[in-house]
Amino acid sequence: MTMRRAILAAALFAFLPASFAWAETPDAAKSMFEAKSVADRNAALSMLEATAARDPAAAYAAGAGEFFTALELLATGLHRHGFESPKSFMLPLMQLPVPDNPNPQPLTYEEFRAILVAFRDRLEKSAATLGSVPADADIGMVVDLTRVGIDLNEDGKLAPDESIAAIMASLARGSIDTSDAAPSLTFRFDRADGFWLQGYAEFLMAQADFWLAHDFKGMFDGSFHMLFPRAKLPLQDALVPPDGGMSGNIFASEWRFADFVSLVHLVNWPVVEPERRQAARRHLLEMIRLSRQDWKAILAETDNDREWLPGPQQKGVNPLTGLEVGEQQVTAWLAALTMAEDLLEGRVLLPHFRVTGRGINMKRFFDEPKPFDLVLSITGPGIAPYLESGRILAGDDFDQIQREFGGAGFLTFALWFN
Repeated sequence: MTMRRAILAAALFAFLPASFAWAETPDAAKSMFEAKSVADRNAALSMLEATAARDPAAAYAAGAGEFFTALELLATGLHRHGFESPKSFMLPLMQLPVPDNPNPQPLTYEEFRAILVAFRDRLEKSAATLGSVPADADIGMVVDLTRVGIDLNEDGKLAPDESIAAIMASLARGSIDTSDAAPSLTFRFDRADGFWLQGYAEFLMAQADFWLAHDFKGMFDGSFHMLFPRAKLPLQDALVPPDGGMSGNIFASEWRFADFVSLVHLVNWPVVEPERRQAARRHLLEMIRLSRQDWKAILAETDNDREWLPGPQQKGVNPLTGLEVGEQQVTAWLAALTMAEDLLEGRVLLPHFRVTGRGINMKRFFDEPKPFDLVLSITGPGIAPYLESGRILAGDDFDQIQREFGGAGFLTFALWFN
């Protein structure tokens, strides 16, 4: 398991809640996280939602349940149409290890947008529920990641191979050691972890809203048979091998690579819902606010009990990431948050390699949306409308932050820290 993939897996799926200590945890919360079927899980979630307004513990557990059912909505929607993950950084919303579906249903562009809308709206509900928990609530829920899961194949069951531990192992292309000698995958999620989870909901909403702000039907029609090779997309008969690319021969990888090139070329999206692109910036700013609140809470902790994200005063290595947090990493991360906020607010401009003396105003990029063309943004013409004079982010500023994270690297910590 590579470090970066382990962190990505943890970042996408470590969405479990904090709550009051076990003695005060609602029975429905324990039932929800130990359920063996979707029906039992959803029944427990409904009970938690019914009492969330008057019980912070129930609200916390419900918000977490809403988060992972959002991921389940995305996973099952993809599975229904025979999704095959490209494992590409270009498509971060599509990294879920969806099982093979031998009888996929046809998929239309409108149906794919509907999957994204359902996913995004459930995340919004989760963020609102988590946000209703008092900031000073005394939270602490012990959860075993090998016993909590989501339904990936729509069979109504929460099987061992659909546990969070198994999903992370699949993403990492490795395996989770469950022997007696293996590190425990049980964590005590506290109030700080709630801000962390809420921040990740905002991060994923930003991605979904950015997609939905645009009309990407051209890309869907021209390249999505790479992702859904048997879902009756427009070019399936012409460009997908007769076996759907399942033979594993060299041509399978070659046709997928060709379609990936087409996908990048077809990221030329007209704006159809500008308010969603504006919302994406607000979600990212809220994520930054929540990350600051998270670290404020972490640094105030005096215990050291199976921490998911420990502070410098809580010595120990996270068994999933293999990392230990020091004061220099926290200081550098808070500086990175300020840098990101300055960019999103337009106080600092993003440099472009072929422009001198001016930079990209990222606030205007989101708030004054124009068609998004990935290739032209990289080469220059696509970002020309957002260029202006002002303070430009210096490479040395970011290099200094990166150095504070040492050999593990900034991205590794960023995916974990949120």
